[in-house]
Amino acid sequence: MASYHEKSSAASTSHEKVIDRPTAAYTLDERRRAALAEVDNAKFSWFHAKVCLVAGVGFFTDAYDIFAINIASTMLGYVYGHGQKLNASQDLGVKVATPVGTLIGQVLFGWLADVVGRKKMYGVELMIIIVATFAQALSGSAAAVHIIGALVVWRFIMGVGIGGDYPLSAVISSEFASTKIRGRMMTAVFASQGWGNFSAALVAFIITAAYKNSILNDSPTQLDSVDFMWRLLIGLGAVPGCVALYFRLTIPETPRFTMDIERNIDQATQDINTVLTGAKGTVDEDAVPQRIEAPKASWADFKAHFGQWKNFKIIFGTAYSWFALDIAFYGLGLNSGIILQAIGFGTPLTKGTRGVYDNLSNICVGNLILSAAGLIPGYWVSFLFIDSWGRKPIQLMGFTLLTILFVIMGFGYDKLTETPSAKKAFVFLYCLANFFQNFGPNTTTFVIPGEIFPTRYRSTAHGISAGSGKLGAIVAQVGFSQLKDIGGTNQFVKHILEIFAFFMLTGIGSTLLLPETKGRSLEELSYEDQDGFVKEANGHKNTTGHDN
Repeated sequence: MASYHEKSSAASTSHEKVIDRPTAAYTLDERRRAALAEVDNAKFSWFHAKVCLVAGVGFFTDAYDIFAINIASTMLGYVYGHGQKLNASQDLGVKVATPVGTLIGQVLFGWLADVVGRKKMYGVELMIIIVATFAQALSGSAAAVHIIGALVVWRFIMGVGIGGDYPLSAVISSEFASTKIRGRMMTAVFASQGWGNFSAALVAFIITAAYKNSILNDSPTQLDSVDFMWRLLIGLGAVPGCVALYFRLTIPETPRFTMDIERNIDQATQDINTVLTGAKGTVDEDAVPQRIEAPKASWADFKAHFGQWKNFKIIFGTAYSWFALDIAFYGLGLNSGIILQAIGFGTPLTKGTRGVYDNLSNICVGNLILSAAGLIPGYWVSFLFIDSWGRKPIQLMGFTLLTILFVIMGFGYDKLTETPSAKKAFVFLYCLANFFQNFGPNTTTFVIPGEIFPTRYRSTAHGISAGSGKLGAIVAQVGFSQLKDIGGTNQFVKHILEIFAFFMLTGIGSTLLLPETKGRSLEELSYEDQDGFVKEANGHKNTTGHDN
C-alpha cells in the first residue's frame, strides 16, 4: 500500500514523491472491493454449509419452541385448566409471551450485533433459549405463583433469545454468502423452521402414543400422565440448542463487520483468506494495522440515511410486509389446533380419558399434516427458485394467492365445514395457504432485510423489520383470542380468516416499494456511493511505516 508521502533514500536533498490523498483513498477502495469480491464470487464450500447448519439448527430450535405450545397448551388445559381447558387469558398468556419477548430480542440483539459484533453476540441468544426452555419444563405452582404465570415469564425470556436469532443468523449467513447463492443460503437457514414445526408435532405424537396406557388408566379428573407429557414436549426443545452452541461460539466474525465497522482492513483480508481457503493465517500483532475511515453508525447518521425517501421506503416496505404476513402466519400457526377443532376435523366421539387421548392424538396428526403438506414444501420450493425468479416476484405471488385463499376460506367457511368431504377441502385450502406463506412472503421477508441495508445498519434494520413482524404476531394472537368466540365457541373464526385476507392484500402494496435484490452485491444494495467510501485513517501509520 502506498503512503501519502513516499520518501526516497536521498532524504538530504529533500527530494520527495507526493501521492495525493484521492489516489491513496482510491487504492484503499480498490483493496476493499477486491477483498469483498472474493467473498461475492466464492464457490460453495464446506464453510458455507457449516454456516447454514449452525444457523439452521437455531431456527429449528426456535420453531420447535414456538409452535410446541400449540399442542402443549391443550395438555396444560387438561392438567391445570378449569373444566380441563385453559381459560382465554391463560391460553393467550402462554401463546403471546414468546412473540412479545421475540420482538424485544429482535430489536435489542439487532442493534447489539451492529455495535459490538455479530460473533460476540452469536451464541448468547442460544444460551438464553436453552436456559428458559429447560426452566419451563421444571416449572411448578406455589401459593404465590401459579404454574401458568411461571410459564408466561419463562416463555417471555425464551422469546428474547429467539428474537436475537433472527437478525444474527440472517446477517451472518448473508455476509458470508457469495452473491449467486446468497438467497439459497439464507432460505436454507430459514427453512429449518419447517422442520422444527414438524418435529414439535412429531415429538408430541410420539409422547402421546407412549403415554396412551397411562392416560387411559388415569382418573378423568386427575390426568397426571399429561403433566409428564407437556414437560417432555417442551423440555426436549433445549437439546438441539445445546448441540449447536459450541459451533456458534466458534464461528468467525464476518469480514464486512471487521472491515466496515471495526475498520481493520488487514484483519478482514486475512479472515476472508482463512474462510475461503481454510488456511490458518495470522496478522502480525506487532505491526500497526492498516485501518480505514468509513461511514460510522450514529443516531444522526441513521436519521440522515433513512430520512431519504429511497431508503425509508425500503425499511418501511420490509417492516410492514413482515407485519402483514405474521398477522396470518402466527394467527394460524399458534391456533391450528383450535381451527382443526372448530371445523370438527378429527374431533373424538368418545368421552373420558379415551377422549383425552384421541383429542391429543388428532391434534398432533393434524399438525403433522399441515406441516408436511404445506409448511415444509413451501420453504424448499422457495429454495429452488429464490435465486432465479428473485425475491420480489415470489413475495408478490405469495401475497396475491394468500389473499385469494383467505377470501375463499373466510367467505366460504360455512359451506366448507358442512360435510366431511367439504371439511377435507377446507384442510386442503389451509395446507395450500401454509404452502404459499412459505413459498412466498414468510421466506422473502426474512431474506430481503438481511441483504438490502448498509453493513453498519444491516442487523439493526433487520431487527426492526423482524420486530414489526412479531408485533403482527402479537396483534394476531390477541385478536384471535378475543374475537374467536364472538357469537359462540369458535363462531368468529370465519371472520378472522376474512381479516387475514385484508392484511395479505395490503402486503402486495408494501412489496411494491421494494427493489429486487437477486444477483447484486450487498454493497450495491446499500444504495451508497462506493467510490471513495473508505479512506486511510488519520493518526495511523501506513503500510510503509511512515506517519501520515
